[in-house]
Amino acid sequence: MRTHYNHELTIKNVGENVVLNGWVAKARNLGSLMFVDLRDRFGITQLTFPDTLFAEANKLKNEYVIEVKGKVIERQSKNKNISTGDIEVLVSELNILNTASQPPIIISDDENILEETRLKYRYLDLRRPKVQSYLLKRHEIIQAAREVLVKEGFYELETPILGRSTPEGARDYLVPSRIHEGQFYALPQSPQMYKQLFMVAGFEKYFQFTKCFRDEDLRADRQPEFSQIDIEASFLSEVEIQTLIEKLLKNTFKKVLDLDIKVPFERMEYSDAIKFYGSDKPDTRFEMLIKDYTKTFSETNVPLFENEEYIAGISANDAKYYTRKKIDELTHLVKKNHGKALAFIKLQDGEFAGSIVKNLTSEELLSLGLKENEILFLVPGDFSNVSNSLGALRNQVARDLNLIDSNKFNFLWVINWPLLEYDEEAKRFFAMHHPFTAPNSIDALRNDPKNALARAYDVVLNGYELGGGSIRIHNKEMQDLMFKTLGFTDEEIKQRFGFFVNALQYGTPPHGGIALGLDRLVMLMTKTDNIRDVIAFPKTQNARDLMMEAPNFVEEEQLVELSIKVSK
Repeated sequence: MRTHYNHELTIKNVGENVVLNGWVAKARNLGSLMFVDLRDRFGITQLTFPDTLFAEANKLKNEYVIEVKGKVIERQSKNKNISTGDIEVLVSELNILNTASQPPIIISDDENILEETRLKYRYLDLRRPKVQSYLLKRHEIIQAAREVLVKEGFYELETPILGRSTPEGARDYLVPSRIHEGQFYALPQSPQMYKQLFMVAGFEKYFQFTKCFRDEDLRADRQPEFSQIDIEASFLSEVEIQTLIEKLLKNTFKKVLDLDIKVPFERMEYSDAIKFYGSDKPDTRFEMLIKDYTKTFSETNVPLFENEEYIAGISANDAKYYTRKKIDELTHLVKKNHGKALAFIKLQDGEFAGSIVKNLTSEELLSLGLKENEILFLVPGDFSNVSNSLGALRNQVARDLNLIDSNKFNFLWVINWPLLEYDEEAKRFFAMHHPFTAPNSIDALRNDPKNALARAYDVVLNGYELGGGSIRIHNKEMQDLMFKTLGFTDEEIKQRFGFFVNALQYGTPPHGGIALGLDRLVMLMTKTDNIRDVIAFPKTQNARDLMMEAPNFVEEEQLVELSIKVSK
């Protein structure tokens, strides 16, 4: 039986007889000597073989699974890069448990492997120590979070995966029912209504590590199925829920990374986040705030700015970096993010240059207060599009100029969100978070819905939304008003949410909660920029599982059984 793992043996173990299991990471035949690096999930131990086992050991190839028995001896040529580098094991017995074909990928962190190949052979990719470390950190993060929630009196409860479709937000993944012909289940976009029903049922404090499913376009930090730490509690205020999350994250960062993060987190109004950072998830690791230049340019003769309701900009201290080519790239970025155009002014060697300098007087240029080698980027248009494009530009300029300290973890709460947003094309309101979010004032919802604020809050880390939550609507009358404001008819309310609205009339307590993106939290704590790294078996950018070759076609008999006909 195995006596040790491959990170445990040190110089103190010299003379001991041990049994080790693992995979052959590397076999080296030096003629008179045979060395093998034995790998398990914890690390490497070097094995050496006597003449009597030389022929047997010579059969070993990379990724063979073996068991060895031997004596720990001091290593002559020590390796400071591994924890077992002071010793090696002189093997007395070798048992080959399984052979291995030549792997299509090399099991090494030093290899630069195409992501497509990594995902196709994910079970081999997961043997690589760096990749394993992501999932081990994920395990530690889950345990640290669970520790706090259990200590705070939360019950870990489960909610169903098969539910009903409530199309409000992203597209649902639908599951056809064989028993109920023509009807479908939906996979949950989140357990929102179920967790609120736990509050109706009187459990008061609930959490779970749950899977969610959204059929939406993917990004580097988004997958069609993802995990979240889902939390709901009765009789707690916004501040109490936020304090709980701060405690959870503080414990997690301390346990997993041995970092002391500062609590309480900064609070930022949603309106200030948009105005100064151009984003509802601002990265505060660097300054470069957006400044309003509307009045500054209101009396100038710049054709690009004529009749524009809002002109804003950001400045950076490296004008020389921004060549014509670089500015063209930034212009494309601005337009991609709904900005009309990008203007710039820079001061180099005491001279002003830029796309609108010829339209400005010397006095107007000097009034901008630019310093030597400083560049000012300006975007005109409406407030929403200008803010959005400058937010994207701000982040890109910070990356260009290396202004972001990757060792910082800057948390903040974004609070006082708008409750609703109005869609001019659809001529109706949509919920900014979801239709169960409580307004700050029922009078505002009733009389001025466009300006009503929500009792909602997002926790942000380094420019990523780490989680979002709110205090929920807990009485039927307010929920009915919310549905009506969103344009639902009585019939639609009954059809989509009837069971939920009925539940609210039976003594529902005030309650609220939050959901933290587990995958995103692990991604940020392990400092990878690809969320697929921290998910055991992820999908590609176009939502395919290359290893399982899913999605895929099914047998015609299965379709017939489900009363489904696929149109060609």
